[in-house]
Amino acid sequence: MTRTLSTAIVSMMLFPAILVAELPKPTAVLDLWPNGAPDTNGLTGPEKGKRCVGNISKPTLLVYLPTGDRKPTSAVVITPGGGYGVVCVESEGYPIAELLIERGIAAIICKYRLPNGHHLVPANDARRALRTVRHNAEKWNIDSKRVGVWGFSAGGHLASTVSTVFDSGQADSSDMVERQSSRPDFSVLFYPVITMMDGAVHKGSRRNLVGASPQATLLQRYSNENRVTKQTPPTFLLHCTDDRAVPVENSLGYYRQLVAKGVPASLLIFESGSHGPTAFNKNPSWLAAFDRWLTARGAK
Repeated sequence: MTRTLSTAIVSMMLFPAILVAELPKPTAVLDLWPNGAPDTNGLTGPEKGKRCVGNISKPTLLVYLPTGDRKPTSAVVITPGGGYGVVCVESEGYPIAELLIERGIAAIICKYRLPNGHHLVPANDARRALRTVRHNAEKWNIDSKRVGVWGFSAGGHLASTVSTVFDSGQADSSDMVERQSSRPDFSVLFYPVITMMDGAVHKGSRRNLVGASPQATLLQRYSNENRVTKQTPPTFLLHCTDDRAVPVENSLGYYRQLVAKGVPASLLIFESGSHGPTAFNKNPSWLAAFDRWLTARGAK
C-alpha cells in the first residue's frame, strides 16, 4: 500500500471497492466469545448484508497488524455505525483499518452484535474487544497501555458508552480475557450519537437500543453526556453543523462535559459534510489535527 493517507481518505467513498481489494487479509479473525457469550440478542440464522451487516448473533474481531520490524504499537478497536440495526464495515471499518495500519497502528474491527431489544449486548461486546486486544498484546506486539476505541455514529455511541462505563477486569476470573481492563486509553468519536434525550437524539438508534417506549432510567443510562467522569479517556470528536441525522449537539454536549471534568478533549466542527464518511471526506484538514492529537496522546 503506497498511497498517502490523504489519498486514502479522499478515496474512501469514491472508490470503496478498490480500498477493500487493497486491504490485506486480516492477520486474524477471532470469535469474540469462543466459549459462548454470557448473554444473547435473540437473533439466529446467517448474517445479512455485506457493506452493512445485520442479524449478527456471533460477534467477531477482524485484526489488522502493521508489518515489518517494529516496537510495540498502539491499537484501536473500531466500532462502525449503522443505527444499532446494522454494522457498516465497508464504509466505517475497512477504510479506517487501512488508515491506521498505514500509520503503524494496529486496527481491530469489532463486528458487534446488534441489541434487538437487549440493550446490554453491544457494550458487552465492545468491552470484550478491548479486553481481548490487551490479552493478546504480547502476541500481537501491542502496547497494552495504548489501546483506544474509534466509533462512528451509533458506533460512536457504543464507543462513548465503553469510554464512560468500564472496569479494571476480574482478577479471579477463570477466563483470562476477562481479567483485562475494559477502559480505552483514548477515544475517537466521529459524528457520534451521544444522547438518548429528545431534542438531539437519533431516534432510530434509540429505538433499536432501548425500544420504542423506553423507561426514563434507560434514557438516562445511555445518555452518555451524563456519564462522563474524570476517568473518561482523552477524546477526539468530529462533527458537522449540517448533520441532520445526528445533530451536532451530541458532540457539543459530550465535549462540554469532558471539559468540565478536566478530561483532555479536542472537538472539530465543520460547517458542511452532513452525516457519514462525507463528514471527513469533504474536510481533509482534520487529518493534521488528528495527527497532532495522536502524538500528544502518545498513541503513535
